[in-house]
Order: sequence, then structure tokens, then C-alpha cells
Amino acid sequence: MPNPTAAMLVIGNEILSGRTRDANMHHLAGEFTKRGIDLAEVRIVSDESAAIVEALTALKDRYDIVVTSGGIGPTHDDITADCVADAMGVSIDVRDDARAILAEHYERTGKELNDARLRMARIPDGATLIENPVSAAPGFSIGNVHVMAGVPQVFQAMVASVLPTLTGGAPLLSQSIRVERGEGDIAGPLRELAKEFPDLSFGSYPFHENGIYGAHVVVRGSDGARVDAAVTQLAETFAE
Repeated sequence: MPNPTAAMLVIGNEILSGRTRDANMHHLAGEFTKRGIDLAEVRIVSDESAAIVEALTALKDRYDIVVTSGGIGPTHDDITADCVADAMGVSIDVRDDARAILAEHYERTGKELNDARLRMARIPDGATLIENPVSAAPGFSIGNVHVMAGVPQVFQAMVASVLPTLTGGAPLLSQSIRVERGEGDIAGPLRELAKEFPDLSFGSYPFHENGIYGAHVVVRGSDGARVDAAVTQLAETFAE
């Protein structure tokens, strides 16, 4: 059986403007790889309702799992929850269990649960809360969509909460070798090797160090023996 497929939707003008460097995609890709879930697409959209709804609608119908990052805080431009409700065709309102989590958190920290913070308790109908042990405000899952915060520490905690609920496949294994030849020299043999091992993927990542041109060739697959065999053949081919 093929591994489940996944997509990520990163939401936020701060990412597109370059003000903030996204770290969440890197983390999610690593966690999904270990669990045997193939992250096949990542989109970044602005804080605009139409863009978020359009992207989410396309992704949730195409992939087994969709993870969103960003836009569930207390400010006016945090509109992800509303957009998810729109894309799923359900209503949204402040939910008692989410309100209780926030009320307990702000009482403990001595802060007011004002209207702005209460926005973070607005949850689409039918959704399941995602625990947030870092700052309390929950994410949520609805259908195959998992809605998480954009702050990396919180995002990582939410991913850890959701991963046990996801069905994975065979973890993706990888090995690499360093070849001190230009890509133009290795492209032909690498193409033939890829034909011989169609169940594996081969990536060539060039470098230029101290006047030396070369490439790191990475072999990926779910069958460790096949990966070993391909890497051994690679090493023999480029040792000649």
C-alpha cells in the first residue's frame, strides 16, 4: 500500500514579505518522513480569506492529510479558523471547552480573558481540539485538516499531539555519497541507475568547495536493502 499523502498550507503575510523565516515546514517534513507520510506539496498564502479558502479547498480534496500553520491568534488578521469553517461548510463560534482552557490559563497567569483572546476559542462545528501545552490556546482538527499555530514552539507541540492519531506507512530511508565530479559528468550514469531502481528516488545536490566541483547524491526509499544496493552501485560506478 502506498504511504498516505500530505500537504501543508502556511498562512501569513509575514512569511511572504520575508520578515519571518518559516521553520515549520522543515519540522513537519522531518516528522512525517519518520512516520511514513509523504509530504507532497506546500503552499504559502497571504492573510486573505479568498486565498486561504481556495487553497484549503484544493488541498483537502487532493491529499489524505492537510496541516495549516498560522493565523489562529487573537488579532484581526488571524482569520484561519473562519476560513477553515468556510471551506468545510460549517458554522463557527466560541466553544465552551476551548473557552474553559483559555479561562483557566489566563486566570493562572493573572491576565484578562478579553474579547481579543476569546477569539482563540472560536472553533468550527464538529472539530476536535489539538492540545497546546505551551500557551494553552488550542488548535483543532476537522475532517482531514489539522489547524495549528504559526509560532514554531507551539506548532511543534501541536504536531506532537496530532501525530499519534495519524496512520502512517513505511518510513522513508535515505543515504548519500559525495561525488567529486560535475553534474554533467554524473547525469548519464545516474539516469541509468534510476531506471534500474525505479522504486527509489535519486537526488543530486551540487557543491563548489575550494575549487572542487561535485555533488551529494542522495538515495531515498522505504526498502533499506534496496537503498543499500543502490548506494553500493553508485559508489562503485563513480570510483572508476
